[in-house]
Amino acid sequence: MSEPAQLVPTLTINEIVAAGQQMKINDASRSPPETILTGDRPTGPLHLGHYVGSLANRVRLQREHHQTILIADLQALTDNAGRAADVRHNVREVMLDYLAVGIDPELTPIALQSAMPELAELTMLYLNLVTVARLERNPTVKAEIELRGFSRDIPAGFLAYPVSQAADITAFRATLVPVGEDQLPMIEQTNEIVRRLAHLAGRPVLPECRALLSATTRLPGIDGRKASKSLGNAISLSAPDDEIRRLVHAMFTDPGHVRASDPGRVEDNVVFAYLRAFDPDQQAVAELEAHYRRGGLGDAALKERLTHILQTFLAPIRERRALYAQDRDIVRDVLRDGTKASRSTASAVLEEVRDVFSLGSL
Repeated sequence: MSEPAQLVPTLTINEIVAAGQQMKINDASRSPPETILTGDRPTGPLHLGHYVGSLANRVRLQREHHQTILIADLQALTDNAGRAADVRHNVREVMLDYLAVGIDPELTPIALQSAMPELAELTMLYLNLVTVARLERNPTVKAEIELRGFSRDIPAGFLAYPVSQAADITAFRATLVPVGEDQLPMIEQTNEIVRRLAHLAGRPVLPECRALLSATTRLPGIDGRKASKSLGNAISLSAPDDEIRRLVHAMFTDPGHVRASDPGRVEDNVVFAYLRAFDPDQQAVAELEAHYRRGGLGDAALKERLTHILQTFLAPIRERRALYAQDRDIVRDVLRDGTKASRSTASAVLEEVRDVFSLGSL
């Protein structure tokens, strides 16, 4: 039932920010802002990898484009159904992180997936436009299944989560979706559904979307693996100073760099990955890399420098987070208002899709 695979057009963050800046010069009718949908699964507090990979870009983009953040709690349940209470708790944790890093709800509405029944109905309708075989061939799904160690007992909700993502993207009429390269198959599958819907209707119904790729290399976990809250190898945005120090001093460097005098490798060296991401003096980082390669620079000195940089960077974020956490109503109000505002667009999209399936009102 699926359409032939097509190449997914992509943009980088730098390209879209430059386009947004150009909009200030160009006539708005010739260069309209993009509609961006982004979000997170609330499986725990956000960490520095999230900041580098998405949060910093969301703060940059929110003044130039129409951006919405969706907290995907229903998708979090697809492999956390036994920990539903944790998912609910983490909605608030993620919200506090958003506000602490500078997401402005007046510019970027924040919506809760489970509070938008339109998304669930769209998902159900879209499931009729894909096959199980197509979902099983999705490279992202296959990789995630392997990562979680599923055998044949794959939760149906997990197998079908690309369809849920398609519902999310189309419900907001998103034209740009920030993703990593590993998520490009999800964008392709969304566009397949959009094209299939257009085929049924005999006309375009919803816009196709493009991937918005971060220009920043993915930040690894402290052990060199993918940063993950579940693996305990990530530095959270709310980490206190002593935890930052402990995690930095546990970072993987170069196992062959036994003595400070030994030449070392900066490739796959987690400390240098974090220095490149957060050290404000990048010329100094380049000099440190050269010094490390030729020998004479110990890991302890590098880790001490990084510890200070991260403690300085996270201190104001942690302080803002603590202030927001004191107000029990602010998270609820921001999420309620953002969800209410988002439902009007999603409701209109649902009515169009229901019409394609000849589902009218009683």
